[in-house]
Amino acid sequence: MARDYYGTLGVAKNASDQEIKRAYRKLARELHPDVNPSEDAQHKFSEVTSAYEVLSDPQKRKIVDLGGDPMDGGAGGGGGRDPFAGFGGLGDIMDAFFGAAGGGGGRGRGPRSRVQPGSDALIRIGLTLEECATGVDKEITVDTAILCDLCRGAGTGENGTTTTCDTCGGAGEIQSVQRSFLGQVVTARPCPVCRGFGEVITDPCRQCGGDGRVRSRRDVTAKIPPGVGDGMRIRLSGQGEVGPGGGPAGDLYVEVDEAPHEVFVRQGNDLHCNFRIPMTTAALGATVPLETLIDGEHDIDIEPGTQPNTELVLTGLGMPRLRSSGRVDGRGDLHVHIDVVVPTKLDDGQEELLRELAQRRGEESATLASNGSKHGGLFSKLRARSR
Repeated sequence: MARDYYGTLGVAKNASDQEIKRAYRKLARELHPDVNPSEDAQHKFSEVTSAYEVLSDPQKRKIVDLGGDPMDGGAGGGGGRDPFAGFGGLGDIMDAFFGAAGGGGGRGRGPRSRVQPGSDALIRIGLTLEECATGVDKEITVDTAILCDLCRGAGTGENGTTTTCDTCGGAGEIQSVQRSFLGQVVTARPCPVCRGFGEVITDPCRQCGGDGRVRSRRDVTAKIPPGVGDGMRIRLSGQGEVGPGGGPAGDLYVEVDEAPHEVFVRQGNDLHCNFRIPMTTAALGATVPLETLIDGEHDIDIEPGTQPNTELVLTGLGMPRLRSSGRVDGRGDLHVHIDVVVPTKLDDGQEELLRELAQRRGEESATLASNGSKHGGLFSKLRARSR
């Protein structure tokens, strides 16, 4: 004989899903073992749970309405199975069906707030090597979400209010219960009508459509500290996207795109450059001016007999050292690579002078140089690798 599932829950046969849900909620609170530990209450709770499982499933409810019993095969309305399968204590049942108001507390279920934190934003800006070295205040234009100035983030129109969502009853989510070999499994998904908020805006703001924010272009000043480099990011707190419902804005990250320089090459905090000098200067020596990146002219001493590819290190004339705290701590070095320029065209007088110099120095012919094996030169290193 089919069981009276409607009678167990105390509802009429034409009861709506919400009425069935409310009836189960009331009985579950009264009969759950956490509240009523008597054996009779446990038995009744088992029957109530089985009745709700059947009537909340459209297919099973249809079988009941046709005079059948979808739970046939289970003794006594679910006997032999755990009526609490899929649930923990009373708080879990209340949470599963009715959100945080059921007593679960702190489980993250139930309606979510319309006010949410905003997302971070990222923008790339191009900087010259000089700007990276000295720092600069850069005006940039960003396209982000800002607070709606018409509703001030509320999302409602002039006469708009919020009402409890009829679909989810204010829970913000739709619950479904399925029976499996593990017992009852409760799943939840955000309510498609209120999008999980549990309430609906009756008259949304005409400017933002109820979101509480709009997209807009605005100008922001980014203070670039000295010493930044390619790929580094500067954080501008609170300059990112305003959150839904007028929530706090995220941060804006400005990523540096350092342009190559025509003269200087950067390696970390050091700078490198090639400095071309005539062969006469390399031979005789001289003090010559060098135009640095940010320090103006700086005199460097070329020693007599300076050879090609000689490297001179000018301490403290490189890039500022930028610490993680944003503080500048000293500077790197400037490496000057000497490039001796040999003339390709000589007039008769110049050629005669050079020939005379070559004759006086005994340099009329070329000779093979020592391979440097005694002093660890190039060839000695090649021999060591071949052994």
